[in-house]
Amino acid sequence: MSKKLDMLHGPMLPTLGRMTASNLLAVLSLLAYQLTDAFFISRLGSDALAAFGLTLAPTLMTISIALGLGSAMSVNLGRILGQKNIIEARQFIANGLVLAITFGIGTAVIGVLTIDPLFALLGAKATLLPYFESYMITWYLGVSMLIVQIMINQALRASGYTMAPAIVTATVAITNAILDPLLIFGIGPFPELGFYGAAVATVIGWVVALSLAIYLLLMHQPPAFPCRKTLKRHWQELLHIARPSTLSNLLNPMSGAILIGMLARIDTHAVAAFGVGMRIESLLLLVVTALSGTLTPFLAQNIGAGQLQRAFDALFTCLKMVLALQLGLYLLVWLQSDNIAAIFALEAKTQHYISSFLLWLPASYGLLAIVILYSVTLNSLHKPVSALILNMARLGLLLPAAWVGKQVAGAEGIFIAMTSANALMGSICWFLAKRRAVSLTLETNTAQANNN
Repeated sequence: MSKKLDMLHGPMLPTLGRMTASNLLAVLSLLAYQLTDAFFISRLGSDALAAFGLTLAPTLMTISIALGLGSAMSVNLGRILGQKNIIEARQFIANGLVLAITFGIGTAVIGVLTIDPLFALLGAKATLLPYFESYMITWYLGVSMLIVQIMINQALRASGYTMAPAIVTATVAITNAILDPLLIFGIGPFPELGFYGAAVATVIGWVVALSLAIYLLLMHQPPAFPCRKTLKRHWQELLHIARPSTLSNLLNPMSGAILIGMLARIDTHAVAAFGVGMRIESLLLLVVTALSGTLTPFLAQNIGAGQLQRAFDALFTCLKMVLALQLGLYLLVWLQSDNIAAIFALEAKTQHYISSFLLWLPASYGLLAIVILYSVTLNSLHKPVSALILNMARLGLLLPAAWVGKQVAGAEGIFIAMTSANALMGSICWFLAKRRAVSLTLETNTAQANNN
């Protein structure tokens, strides 16, 4: 079902291309899944849609932690496989899945017990509580399956079976797209569950996808049984990457919330434009997102095998490609900015802010991609705290600059500040990547000379 790619010896560009294509399918499947839920829930009315918006806070927090664990699985397993230690790799997968199950159960218990306090903290109107409560209870009861599925997907990706996780993710999206209208609106023999039906459809999708993921794992990279002797060490290795990686994942939504607060004090049209702009940003960065999933196992395996030159060759090849790609996309967006704004907004003022966003922000996405991919490289080098510091530095630069920009030029000043922060941090990351490549290559050559 999925052909294994040789990340250590296969031709670099074709291997990276195939891996990225598979990851792009997975990213597009996730996007389709999110849009499907939003589309069908919007048909239930404003209260249901508002309640769905409230679920973003707890679900995003949980998924950020799960993605942190998944990143840790990919980095550590890739390095072990690069060292050709198959027995250790299978033991690591097993112990990692035990951690995923443990975290999933803990999340479910804590999540269900804190639904009412969290709702009160969010400050939403009381009529939304029944929607929020029914959705989140169901979501938490099934979340263990999502977390285990993410871990299995990363184990398969790190092992070279990059199409398998894409198939699993597409299965979730397709199952959800089929079941959403059936369970929300009660089509045919299915019960009409309304907003609650969206949560049920999601969990059923997870059940189907997890079953497929387990089958693919057993077929391609069967894990050993969990082992007490290695459990603590493997969990420590996973958490060494997962904790800072999770914090890094949470920084972007935190900074986004602060920026929305700044824009809300200027004009509600600016807030609407920012929301549209960020969705366009996610589309423009689709390839970069897919490429970050490609580089993690590729770098980890080659670093584990001591092939630092190949690892950094792959990194800089990807950096040059995304710079060229994002420049091309910027030119297209810049030429069509007014037409794009007219598609997403009816009011002239909102269109003006969207056009302003598109004039500035996409110009910096090539350099933002360098920040993203260099952070991935630091994780692969087992430097997750350095990656976290890098992202915190970008945030520390962005927010004061956005405040100054707001005082000087309003919403457009904030957009210019965001662009400047991306450009400056991207330039710094390029310099740091070059310096680290030279330093590590020199250390490796020196060590090999001493051994000889």
